Amino acid sequence: MSTEPPTDARTAITDLLGTALKTAAPDASGATITLDRPKQVAHGDFSCNLALQLAKVLRAKPRDVAQKLLAAMPASPLIEKVEIAGAGFINLFLTRACKQGVVNRILAAGAAFGKCRADAPRNIQIEFVSANPTGPLHVGHGRGAAYGACVANVLEAAGHTVTREFYINDAGRQMDILAASVWLRYLETRGAAVAFPADGYRGDYVRDIARALDAAHGAALQRDFPTATPADGEDADAALDALMARAKSALGERWWVVHQFALDAMLADQRDDLARFGVHYDRWFSERSLYDSGEVARAVETLQRNGHLYQKDGALWFRSTDFGDEKDRVVCRENGQYTYFASDIAYHLNKFERGYDQIIDVWGADHHGYIARVKGALKALGADPDKLIVPLVQFAVLFRGGEKVAMGKRSGDFVTLRELREEVGEDATRFFYVLRKSDQHLDFDLDLAKSRTNENPVYYIQYAHARVCSVYAQWGGDAAGLASADPSPLETEAELELMQKLSEYPEIVGIAARELSPHLIAFYLKDLAALFHSYYNNTRFLADDAMQRHARLALAGAVRQTLANGLALLGVSAPEKM
Repeated sequence: MSTEPPTDARTAITDLLGTALKTAAPDASGATITLDRPKQVAHGDFSCNLALQLAKVLRAKPRDVAQKLLAAMPASPLIEKVEIAGAGFINLFLTRACKQGVVNRILAAGAAFGKCRADAPRNIQIEFVSANPTGPLHVGHGRGAAYGACVANVLEAAGHTVTREFYINDAGRQMDILAASVWLRYLETRGAAVAFPADGYRGDYVRDIARALDAAHGAALQRDFPTATPADGEDADAALDALMARAKSALGERWWVVHQFALDAMLADQRDDLARFGVHYDRWFSERSLYDSGEVARAVETLQRNGHLYQKDGALWFRSTDFGDEKDRVVCRENGQYTYFASDIAYHLNKFERGYDQIIDVWGADHHGYIARVKGALKALGADPDKLIVPLVQFAVLFRGGEKVAMGKRSGDFVTLRELREEVGEDATRFFYVLRKSDQHLDFDLDLAKSRTNENPVYYIQYAHARVCSVYAQWGGDAAGLASADPSPLETEAELELMQKLSEYPEIVGIAARELSPHLIAFYLKDLAALFHSYYNNTRFLADDAMQRHARLALAGAVRQTLANGLALLGVSAPEKM
């Protein structure tokens, strides 16, 4: 992956070592050249283990190989000195002018700084959230939304083409339960006495949809529909299924009016919620369309033709144990109805047939066991399961007043994503969700997220950006002209440290894209903000000397631009005043 512009130090030094490799070890010219950032300043700005890689191939001591490489490496104005350390590491020290040059590059690139041109750009589809449209999005969905959106942004910044997709679970039992719940509340709205089932959806949002249904259709959907609670010993699921069957019979074709009305209402709510959260999709894909188009039946028939299905107890089973699953899975029940797994197989086959180079499914951690069976089905269908990557997102636990808030969608006792956003704001919500690695549990501290202190990381970062804006307002000069400012007066330890940190940003973007880890961007921004706040507190930006003044203002502007670019990838604003 090569960053833009192509004159950055990492790319230039990699090219120099590549030239040395061709001369010193032409038979090993395909070796991978990796530059690491040493943890200790004494070990240079970059360290390379190329000599250790080649020692065995060349049958020579690593330090001798390192000497040979350095002798063949062309001279460069970027490098102040090179040392061979330890077993044969090559440590490279950049010149001060090279470090200072990042300021001009950032100001010239603007919003493009940190974006990369991938050596092998991929066409990637990422599917995330895909919550059942049976209730409002809650704080658990919010973490998957923030993570998926940030991963998509980072992948695009790394030079890939990304399609964002939401899979609508609009077929199956859960939607039937919602439709029945809405209809029963509709009957209540019209004065009927209804014994509402314990396992129906009970939130206030169901009543809201029912009132809207009444306003839209009046008495047209009213039926004499006696309900009853399950008898002692009666299975609750069986009782609920029987209730839905009676509702479908009573309404006839009008059942689908209720079903579609409930679905449309919930989808509209989810779309609006996500859009206000800064999460947008290129495609909303309907599960029901897979049935209507015959793709579910086709996928199952293909598995059967390939010898991966068998019948037992009247049902059709997929031999998923042949592919590492803990047990075989039903794809078609004894009543002839396909399972959720069958439609998931068809959906993933549909994705593969669209020609993506890579498919990313963002799933909750509780779906970990589902990975093997889906990948197994893909392999059984003749697709490459390695194209599917499934990052897992752990639960986000909300704490209010030190108390954990319980969630349960059917009871309605849960905190919605909308409520969380309204309480702490979009910026804090987005940032806190990606402040930890996705597969780590997240305790969301509301008090911290709302605080305007240095302990609140998003406030701390945004305040650094606002501070630069304040300095520029006091200065009142032409900020655009700073792109050509002479950075040579920037030579203090704090300034050199800031410039080194700035130069690392494109590398962090590349790593975050490769590892699907946007939290690395959040960590980086925290570190950059800390360095800048320290520098700000000990620096007079509007110095009397014009050259020094312009150099410091240019450095501050480079920090501001980098903070804004990183925050944009995380879906967080960069305010000019706070």
